[in-house]
Amino acid sequence: MSQVPAATRTLRVLHFLASQSEPVPLDRIMRATGMPRSTAYHLLNAMIDEGFVVHLPEEHRYGLGVAAFEVGSGYARQAPLSRIARRPLARLVDRTGQSAHLAVLHGREVFYVLEERAKGRPPLVTDVGVRLPAQLTASGRAILARLPAAQVRALYPDRSAFVDRHGLGPTSLSALRTLLQETRQRGYAEEDGEVTPGFASVAAPVLDHNGHPVAGVAVTYPHESGGAQVDLPAVRAAVRDTASTLTRRLGGQPA
Repeated sequence: MSQVPAATRTLRVLHFLASQSEPVPLDRIMRATGMPRSTAYHLLNAMIDEGFVVHLPEEHRYGLGVAAFEVGSGYARQAPLSRIARRPLARLVDRTGQSAHLAVLHGREVFYVLEERAKGRPPLVTDVGVRLPAQLTASGRAILARLPAAQVRALYPDRSAFVDRHGLGPTSLSALRTLLQETRQRGYAEEDGEVTPGFASVAAPVLDHNGHPVAGVAVTYPHESGGAQVDLPAVRAAVRDTASTLTRRLGGQPA
């Protein structure tokens, strides 16, 4: 134990919860961290107050909270992820002829950290530094679809958590769950006019060595492009290939 035992215990709890595929009961946290029940209980309550842990009382389980996602997203937004993604994203643009971008999850929003614009294509709302509601974007859906159901429920506890831009997209947890299940089954996410009318996107998740979704890779194309045809199956395949490349570079297994 270090000279700051409370900090060490807190980090052990975060590390353990991050390694689990779903929220866990108190007894498992106690065994994994070597803490007595009273110590673990009080520490978890403090972490709940700060947003790093969420308690599911009906299941008597604990999982990572939104603040933990913000810390993870903060790391993902820094240079390492952007640096390894820049060339694959440029190749994705060359392969599809459409603009591509990389986004990370930040609470209930996606934060765009990298964009490669195709020559002659108009600027998009998904510029670097922009935040958009995760449940409306293809990138956000690709990431959310790889999160445990309990964590999605913690992010979207009621209808007030759902942002409306153009009257499209899920507005309830049940609708979002159905959409994410379809996304997992396909292996990619899509949206059409839910972010910007006339534009659609395809996205796939980038996973780390724990199988956690750290980012979403997406291509955005004009849905009504003046007669120009988009080879959608080829775009989907290219997006998934790029996400798999980045996943392997992070030590993960492609979805």
